[in-house]
Amino acid sequence: MAPRPTPSSYFTKDERVGDLSPPKDVEIAKESEPEWKPNRAEYLVVSCLALASLIVSLDATIFVTILPEITRDLHGTSTEAFWIGTTYLLTSAVFQCFIVSLSDIFGRRPLLIVSLALFTIGTIVCCTAPNFTQLLAGRCVQGVGGGGVIAFAQVILTDIIPLRQRPSFIAIVQAAWAVGTVSGPLLGGAIAQSTTWRWVFYLNFPICAISLIMAPLVVKLEAPRAFSFKLFLEVDWVGAFLFIASTTSFLIGVLWGGSQFPWDSWHTLVPLILGAAGVGASIIWEVYGTSTPFLRLSIFSNVSSVAAYFGAFTQGMLLFCILYYIPLYLRVTQDFSPLLTGVGCMPVTVILLPSSAIVGALMRKYGVFRPAIWVGWTITILSQGLLILLDADTKTWVWVVIFCVVGGGHGLILMAVGYSIQAVTDPKIVAYATAMYTFLRSFGFCVGVAIGSAVFQNRLEQELKNLHLPPGAATDSEGFVTILHSMPTSSPARHAYNVAYAKGIQTVFLVLTILAALGGLSSLFIKHRSTDKALASEHRLSQRSEKR
Repeated sequence: MAPRPTPSSYFTKDERVGDLSPPKDVEIAKESEPEWKPNRAEYLVVSCLALASLIVSLDATIFVTILPEITRDLHGTSTEAFWIGTTYLLTSAVFQCFIVSLSDIFGRRPLLIVSLALFTIGTIVCCTAPNFTQLLAGRCVQGVGGGGVIAFAQVILTDIIPLRQRPSFIAIVQAAWAVGTVSGPLLGGAIAQSTTWRWVFYLNFPICAISLIMAPLVVKLEAPRAFSFKLFLEVDWVGAFLFIASTTSFLIGVLWGGSQFPWDSWHTLVPLILGAAGVGASIIWEVYGTSTPFLRLSIFSNVSSVAAYFGAFTQGMLLFCILYYIPLYLRVTQDFSPLLTGVGCMPVTVILLPSSAIVGALMRKYGVFRPAIWVGWTITILSQGLLILLDADTKTWVWVVIFCVVGGGHGLILMAVGYSIQAVTDPKIVAYATAMYTFLRSFGFCVGVAIGSAVFQNRLEQELKNLHLPPGAATDSEGFVTILHSMPTSSPARHAYNVAYAKGIQTVFLVLTILAALGGLSSLFIKHRSTDKALASEHRLSQRSEKR
């Protein structure tokens, strides 16, 4: 076993001084393979990753428009309905860094296949669920597998494609992820309106089958070492347990706070405190307790990285919260069916995808990424402010235009922030940096849901009291939508509820605008780095190696 490093050995000399000078092994003035061109092997790998990203991202949001139907069919409560989505997000987030660290020891392909298999097993459990307990268990297993797939979709690109050429391929995988994330409400709505909600899971099986067949055939990455049981001794099991347990505890506290329990309740405070203490213990263990840490703390060694990570976390909060409350706004104030609600969300997708692809091409051509980040955050802050204007009487063309602006801003950030993290990180540890990026973005999803739920519930309850309406709808806002739709559209009570819901959603968007401003401010601290860097990964495509 390798000797245990000292705390200072986690950082190079250049990393310890911050952003003043780039590490010598990071900045490479000339790409070592200037004539690098993708061949069939790379395109097949990217296709497999994009397909897998599509299906796992779809499962993150497809429930947004059909929660009332599932709750009614399984005789569940609003609390159980809340956890359908959040259990997936939680388990997806907390396992990503550990799964990627395992792949550094055992190889990318085996861990990608395991992730796909877990997602498929979770899907089987969900689609046969007779009650909420089994459904939530299946969602947890799905989340672990889905988190691994999302992380590998980014990490494997850093193994096989040089940084300068990477934006075009990132755009393909990010587009698949974005299509799944943003179109989830549309597909869920169509399913809820025409057939059983279980088709949400049935649709996974063809894509899961194709991905499970493609992964071993086309993702032929060479593992650094041959498999042996001795490799298990190199795994940082203690650090992984501390990190996964503490982040899970912290997220449970965040998700409970303000929605299921008051923030000052012991139910909320205990998991928050234990989680924060556990994260601290994880860091101490990674520095002092192990010779093979699964977290590389040097990825936080400069200001640019920290700023980019904060931007990824912030965008995660914004994007998922938007994708939750825009459908709720359309279902309540516009009286849309689940299908029409999904259609109403399409302007976000229609603009997000081309804006992401265009900015990726520009970054590849000119070798810069900061302008895209700054423009993206400017548009996002503007769009968040415009969302505050939505009320019970907003005209259709107005919210369509606003949704288009939302998609444009997030398309730029989605592409540029992840790429900037890879640009400012030492190529030797870029896989760990990329895994941390996907983790923080997913972590932001969970926090965004929690913040939105707490803000919305409190404001809705206040507005219902002001309008002399029963405040019970605030504790079961999703389930009450079905009751609301049964009221005559001309009913004064119906209009009053619409106003109350709109006020609650406006308050959520106001909070998100403040968070967007913080994300935009942090982007100013991201410094330029050369994008002409050679590949430094030990995980190379065997087809590419054979040609050499």
